[in-house]
Amino acid sequence: MRLHKVYHRFSSHSLPTPLSLPHHHHLPKPLSSSSSPRSPFPKAVPLPFRFPALHSPTSSSGTCYNTSSHLKPIPMPSSRIHNLVPVNAVAVEDGAASNASDPPASPENQDLGANGYQFPPPEIRDIVDAPPLPALSFSPQRDKILFLKRRSLPPLAELARPEEKLAGVRIDGKCNSRSRMSFYMGIGIHLLNADGTLGPEKEITGLPHGAKINFVTWSKDGRHLSFSVRADEDDDSRSKLKVWVADVETGKARLLFHSPDVYVNAVFDNFVWVNNSTLLVCTIPLSRGEPPKKRLVPSGPKIQSNEQKNVIQTRTFQDLLKDEYDEDLFEYYATTQLVVASLDGSVQPIGPPAIYTSMEPSPDEQYILSTSIHRPFSFIVPCGRFPKKVQVWTANGKFVRELCDLPLAEDIPITFNSVRKGMRSINWRADKPSTLYWVETQDGGDAKVEVSPRDIIYTQPAVPLENEQPIILHKLDLRYGGISWCDDSLALVYESWYKTRKIRTWVISPGSREDISPRILFDRSSEDVYSDPGSPMLRRTSAGTYVIAKVKNSDDEGIYVLLSGIGATPEGNIPFLDLFDINTGNKERIWQSDKDKYYETIVALMSDQNEGELYLNQLKILTSKESKTENTQYFILSWPEKKPCQITNFPHPYPQLASLQKEMIRYQRKDGVQLTATLYLPPGYDPSKDGPLPCLVWSYPGEFKSKDAAGQVRGSPNEFAGIGPTSPLLWLARRFAVLSGPTIPIIGEGDEEANDRYVEQLVSSAEAAVEEVICRGVARAEKIAIGGHSYGAFMAANLLAHAPHLFCCGIARSGAYNRTLTPFGFQNEDRTLWEATTTYVEMSPFMSAHKIKKPILLIHGEEDNNPGTLTMQSDRFFNALKGHGALSRLVILPFESHGYAARESIMHVLWETDRWLQRYCVLNSSVDSTTCTDNIKGTEGSESKVVDTAEGVRELEDQQKITLYFSQRSSL
Repeated sequence: MRLHKVYHRFSSHSLPTPLSLPHHHHLPKPLSSSSSPRSPFPKAVPLPFRFPALHSPTSSSGTCYNTSSHLKPIPMPSSRIHNLVPVNAVAVEDGAASNASDPPASPENQDLGANGYQFPPPEIRDIVDAPPLPALSFSPQRDKILFLKRRSLPPLAELARPEEKLAGVRIDGKCNSRSRMSFYMGIGIHLLNADGTLGPEKEITGLPHGAKINFVTWSKDGRHLSFSVRADEDDDSRSKLKVWVADVETGKARLLFHSPDVYVNAVFDNFVWVNNSTLLVCTIPLSRGEPPKKRLVPSGPKIQSNEQKNVIQTRTFQDLLKDEYDEDLFEYYATTQLVVASLDGSVQPIGPPAIYTSMEPSPDEQYILSTSIHRPFSFIVPCGRFPKKVQVWTANGKFVRELCDLPLAEDIPITFNSVRKGMRSINWRADKPSTLYWVETQDGGDAKVEVSPRDIIYTQPAVPLENEQPIILHKLDLRYGGISWCDDSLALVYESWYKTRKIRTWVISPGSREDISPRILFDRSSEDVYSDPGSPMLRRTSAGTYVIAKVKNSDDEGIYVLLSGIGATPEGNIPFLDLFDINTGNKERIWQSDKDKYYETIVALMSDQNEGELYLNQLKILTSKESKTENTQYFILSWPEKKPCQITNFPHPYPQLASLQKEMIRYQRKDGVQLTATLYLPPGYDPSKDGPLPCLVWSYPGEFKSKDAAGQVRGSPNEFAGIGPTSPLLWLARRFAVLSGPTIPIIGEGDEEANDRYVEQLVSSAEAAVEEVICRGVARAEKIAIGGHSYGAFMAANLLAHAPHLFCCGIARSGAYNRTLTPFGFQNEDRTLWEATTTYVEMSPFMSAHKIKKPILLIHGEEDNNPGTLTMQSDRFFNALKGHGALSRLVILPFESHGYAARESIMHVLWETDRWLQRYCVLNSSVDSTTCTDNIKGTEGSESKVVDTAEGVRELEDQQKITLYFSQRSSL
């Protein structure tokens, strides 16, 4: 019988955290600014056909991160949402079905002090409850499309499932996967006919009742699908994930493993096709017993020491390991046995059990590159910085060699562009059978160290000859940002530097040694979107990897590639496709979006299913097309006619807002910086007849190094108005004007740090936005509310403190308000509290809580896992507000993280927000003493607060100041 260790959990107040994004990983840019976990219309996971210049190409394994995972991209200002998933990997979205009972009648009239979850008015609820459209995935041969059927919002009961918060990872022990992992409900297969029409749907059959599907992946030849299935029933074995395979022609699915005791360990990686008949799978070791138990009495105190006086600065990570029991529990759930499983049922173990975080077959299917982490673990950084081992194995389980064994990396500097010491970004070359490449820093990983070169890229065969040394491929003076491979004559290397916003693209010839020198192809500012030349389109190889697509133009001997870009212009984004001569730099625009009514984008190359040359007059491209009021549809565009053939016909996800009005507006800050915003107005609204509306302003600040870059237009006036479950655009259904994403640039030119003038620039930007909507006659000065999520919540609280004349109330969701609680940097600030004390203090609305006189609604997830936005931030900010008599309300959402997922939670958030806006914006005609003395009861456990009438007098004076301020500004 196996004996288990028992441990004592040292502290019940330790702070959970997500795994840090490893410095060598690059996730696709998020395509929606919404913090919501799901959208009511088709969801798009970026295709691995083209990549931003700074991002490494998707690995050939097709591994696609689950959107509910710990790896969180930095929020980017965008409203674009696609609905395609990679042809060789389909991960699950954060969508889920509602099992909640129908809400009570007339929820908007319910008693404010009522306990329990509330529901917003029907006009909002109906939009949120609209059934989501399916996600799509094309086969490698581009002849079939999967319709992956999604569900709506999950019930709170799913979020309430027990989870372990270990080393920056949240684990569902019952499933042995990431917690809160959503799923697809079914898979439909459609044949894509030559004329662009879709054949009848063929359902995948043979699955157990109630199957929850994850990680859908095509085989390289497109004949099979692999995916995991779980049931979430009382029987633990049915809750764990099993690998299934389906025959695409027949639609019949079956279990991959004959043994009923083999389950997927999906804490990190899951499974990948090695070849057309074999999968590499992360499994739970068969010898694993019960989880370790914790003892009630500790064996000793918890001790951390720095007697060597090492300088170790870390951000405020959450979900860290807390004690020895946590260490063993993490090791228990994360340990994996890699196995190679054939479709005929044979199974071959690969290596010993270990905590494998990634696995990658070589393009020629002969080798496996594995990455694992191991002890000693850390209590101050997440598992992405634990000791890491990278090894090469043969596909039949023989050890080849160890590439590196990196030590614990607790000391990575907080300065941007700082990285881990040693080998990083170790991958297979996409254009070679089994050749590795990697990067090594020359500055010790510290971006503050001046050195040339800063990074060196190496390459070497999987099995080098005796005494064969790695070859230096290229040297970089900035920080490495990825490679797009083509062949021995062409590859593009990207480097960048955050402080200067410099970004470079190099042309190299990987197969040459002396005769062809690397040269700079593009050298520009990453902030200058107008100069963005686009990214090379990639074609799929027979090995399932993606390389730069070379195109032949008739008999011309030039080397051409296809550059696809967003086409940012002062009139908005106009996406394009250029035929680019890599040698001369000459380019020809061969396609451009319709800029008058539609917004069209290049999605993927569709004429790459066969080996051989690509000719311009035989190109096929997948495009998307949408307008302000028309949902995104997909088309096949064929050369030379370029006649689009529509292949989807998705219905409008919320027809009640189909005729909403959208306009991209431009205005100017008082220091001359050009600003933009998107103004949304309700269907049928006429300002000349209807007059000003109550207005909700929702935004998220951004940092820039130049005024010119800050003033550039981003986005398109013709993009479809995507409305997520917590989107501010929901209030169009309540007859609000919504000013979405007004640019709030925080500029630090030259050696100046942007945040040193944060408050000044924040207020100036908000003043310009408010003045613009008032001058347009669509909003009234005393009925403008401000809101935001995360850093947007931080912005909203600061504006209520420092610009009370602008807004009547505010909504702040999941924000951080006291920057002294994040002393080693936050957002894009990499100075410490001790280096920039004044900046930290002046930027913190917590320090200005006594100045906030306007009503503020605080909402926060009780289990927020985002670095910096601990739930404690809202707790302490509310106490500070309450201590100064501010009209405020705090709502803590049980089981919710940084974004909100459960239907009950989201509906309640919408109810709280709508109630707040109705009382303190819509009814804010004169801000009389009745409104200001309203007795606001909090949620369970909070106190009521009565604000005296003197507060109402001060607010009335503020409104008079508003009128005077804007009359003076208008006269100028």
